[in-house]
Amino acid sequence: MSVMRAFIAFDLTPAIYQQIGQVAEQLRQRLEGAPVRWVAVENIHLTVKFLGDVSLANLDLLKRTLQSEAASHAAFEVSVGGVGAFPDMRRPRVIWVGVQAPPQLSSLQSGIDAQMSRLGYAREERPFSPHLTLGRVARAASLAEVRRIGEVLQTLKIGFLGATRLHQVHLYRSDLQPSGAVYTRVFSAPLGG
Repeated sequence: MSVMRAFIAFDLTPAIYQQIGQVAEQLRQRLEGAPVRWVAVENIHLTVKFLGDVSLANLDLLKRTLQSEAASHAAFEVSVGGVGAFPDMRRPRVIWVGVQAPPQLSSLQSGIDAQMSRLGYAREERPFSPHLTLGRVARAASLAEVRRIGEVLQTLKIGFLGATRLHQVHLYRSDLQPSGAVYTRVFSAPLGG
């Protein structure tokens, strides 16, 4: 195969993933029977750029570009906590755990987006909003189901889940399987400083 689906993301610590797993399980129980496709905890990342199809012929150039951009940004700390939804809690389509980050994360994301657009990948149209996706509400969900999901989310109080220093960003390959997506780390680029 001459192309792979790919994205650029940060990983968090095992302790934070354990906390996220507990939140996801709590939500699954409270929303039992709701039309939500839950993301496996091992597939949750802080995504900064979805690339889509990447030509394997361009992979080395993509790696060099990512490495150069990452090196121009210092490592920084993020904290994880809270629960929310896109577009909002009354009409949830994507259920997420929040990420509070310093301006360095937005600067890095913007830089990666700009560099990747120079390589021919579409720029992000929506403003960057750091989050960790827990689940996606099915498109076929009824208005009543969507409303119920929103009500549960609004009553759920999730505080601080942990903090970590991000010092490298990863290029991931995404392979769609009948059981769901399988992500494989292809390349890691250390941040500078």
